[in-house]
Amino acid sequence: MNAIYTKRVQFQYGFKRGLPITIGYLPVSFAFGLTAVKAGMHPLLAILMSLTNLTSAGQFAGASLINEGAAYLEITLTTFVINIRYMLMSLSLSQKLDRSVTFPERLIFSFGITDETFAVAASEEQDLTYHYMIGLIIGPIAGWTFGTMLGALICSALPEALSNALGIALYGMFLAIIIPPCKHSVHILYVILSSCLLSCIFKYAPLLNKISAGFRVILVTLIICSLAAYLFPIPELTENQQERSE
Repeated sequence: MNAIYTKRVQFQYGFKRGLPITIGYLPVSFAFGLTAVKAGMHPLLAILMSLTNLTSAGQFAGASLINEGAAYLEITLTTFVINIRYMLMSLSLSQKLDRSVTFPERLIFSFGITDETFAVAASEEQDLTYHYMIGLIIGPIAGWTFGTMLGALICSALPEALSNALGIALYGMFLAIIIPPCKHSVHILYVILSSCLLSCIFKYAPLLNKISAGFRVILVTLIICSLAAYLFPIPELTENQQERSE
């Protein structure tokens, strides 16, 4: 009975943590549904894409390529490059998982790893359990799919300028996630500012701006994470980490 109660508490806590992401996803996925259908995609296909992909930039790029009649290989490679950052995020979160989490359970909730759910999970001080992760991702998955459905079904109700403006909501939501930790750690602030600076260099510097957006994300992530690990190492292990090392 205690184990069941604990699992329920973990799920509820994860769901609570993911609720702001769920709400934030609604206008962005609404904009995707709007854009995809206006580009000629069938509403059901747009909804299915959100249900099976759960990635904003990858879906917008994929929908655009589909509308342009791109080859399957081009669509596959483009979305893979854009979404490959989720592999790095999953590898990072795997270091924080509770030892009781099984491999099949990892496969299940890895589907719901996005920029926002990763940021929330990575900020947790305690180990991540399976039921916490399920609670964290279930809301955003539902919110992203439901928003897409609304946008796809009423795509002709709003002007194009307004639908494009809704995409800004994703950036506002991400700022709301990363700003609070900056108030408590100057190291996190340094990492964020360095990431912004390096991203701008890759985007506007000659030659570097020829690198695709997906590879820019990967390179910036690897460089900043490596520098942060070297310059700002964790001074001591937590009790859970000590048990694992033993």
